[in-house]
Amino acid sequence: MMSTPKPTSRFIYLTIILLLSLTFIINSKANEDSDDIEDLIALDEEEEEQSSPASDGTHHPKPSSEAELLTKAQRIVLELNNDNTQMAIDRNEFVLVLGYAPWCVRSAELMPRFAEAASSLNELKNPILMAKIDAERYPKVASNLGIKGYPTLLLFINATSQSYTGGFSSEEMVIWVRKKTGTPVIRINSIDEANDFLKKHSVFAAGLFDKFEGPDYEEFVDAATTDNEIQFVETSSPQIADILFPDVKSTNAFLGIVKSEPERYTLYEDAFTKDGILQFLNDNKFPLVTFLTEVNSAKVYSSDKLQVYVFAEADDFKKLLEPFQDAARKFKSKIMFVFIDIKDDNLAKPFLTLFGLEESEETLVTAFDYKSGAKYLLESDPTPARIEEFCSRLLKGTLPPFYKSQAIPDNKGADVLTVVGKTFDDLILRSSKNIVLEIHTPWCLSCETTSKQVEKLAKHFKGLENMVFAKIDASVNEHPKLEVDDYPTLLFYPGSNKSNPIKMPTKSSAKDLAILINKHLKAEAEAQDEQQIPKDEL
Repeated sequence: MMSTPKPTSRFIYLTIILLLSLTFIINSKANEDSDDIEDLIALDEEEEEQSSPASDGTHHPKPSSEAELLTKAQRIVLELNNDNTQMAIDRNEFVLVLGYAPWCVRSAELMPRFAEAASSLNELKNPILMAKIDAERYPKVASNLGIKGYPTLLLFINATSQSYTGGFSSEEMVIWVRKKTGTPVIRINSIDEANDFLKKHSVFAAGLFDKFEGPDYEEFVDAATTDNEIQFVETSSPQIADILFPDVKSTNAFLGIVKSEPERYTLYEDAFTKDGILQFLNDNKFPLVTFLTEVNSAKVYSSDKLQVYVFAEADDFKKLLEPFQDAARKFKSKIMFVFIDIKDDNLAKPFLTLFGLEESEETLVTAFDYKSGAKYLLESDPTPARIEEFCSRLLKGTLPPFYKSQAIPDNKGADVLTVVGKTFDDLILRSSKNIVLEIHTPWCLSCETTSKQVEKLAKHFKGLENMVFAKIDASVNEHPKLEVDDYPTLLFYPGSNKSNPIKMPTKSSAKDLAILINKHLKAEAEAQDEQQIPKDEL
């Protein structure tokens, strides 16, 4: 059956998810222990010494360019090989391994951010060892680690691995690693620390607790440990809390989320339970309208909310931003609002193709329910009132799903009728005639042969009033009752029962198919005769 495809890479389009790479190389001898992390730190210390004033009074400045900073960060990442991998895993309590391939574009995108995260974690004195392995060059080692695709991130804790489940910016990687290595919450003890924290973090959950103890605080820490994405910060000082989250009313227990957008501060007002806090974060962690990028796409796709997307050019979207934000405030616990630049082919086209609108340049509003696979289209101008009505009906389940369809064709004089999504009901399901329907796609190699067979059969049965031959291109037409497993597919729809089409073989000759059709026609005629014969009274 032809099920409605789901966007992305949760999915196809979706697994848009691990990104990044460059090639950091640590010069090491294959059979020596020089790959150990101590040597890497020594290299870093040597560079620090070189940046200090020399004995002759000259000064060697610290690296300031982006390239120099990246080079320094790369030295902190250990390059694994056949000889040092097991030693690195066994000798370190925490190891985060990036498996990559030199030719992989997403590996190339991920690597610089991985190096930046390694540099930040090193400055924070985090105990983790950040390492990478060329899985193409060392396939056996990579396989033993559990690396099956590129890029792959795995965390080893005491030599036991677990999958990486965080985001893919350097900041998100740092947050995830710190939580997994024993620092789920950052404690702030001074106003200077608070101001410094604000310079480094744009999204975080802030907690105020008079004493870092008691049931509320325990639930707060449990939530911080369970969550993989958001940095938690805590303080016992109302003055410090007011810097992180202005106008804090409570002087006892308080929690709020901070984001860098118009709705910057959101207060948690329910009982302090781990599940309640996590749900609060899930409802509020995204901006009112999320601008989709390659970096945040993984988090967007993994959201369990209904999702409303607006596709527009960036300048045109400025006019729609405010009404979308207004709608987002009303539905934010249930619906995620996402903007995609319609000019960005990598992000926009996979979605627009699902609607058959990949060439569109007009502003479009769509929606997706990833749980059911249903998709929706606002088929009128996106005024504020229509946007709100669209969202309300989506939430209530009264919005009709969208199915792709080509324009209605002119079938006058055609031996084989062309069916599209819009005419499937009238030409197939509501017709009283017997129908043979060929379901094909442009990329199907054997569809052309089947199409020729159907054309021969249509000529052979021409003149038979109750027999119709038809075809539909499944790549650009959809219908909820049209579901197939492969292409081409031939279905015989009996005139009296369109709910249970009979699948016919596609590799048979035209003669054998004609015999089979006659058999079905005979069975259908007998069934109709039986329905017309009145039953004898008892």
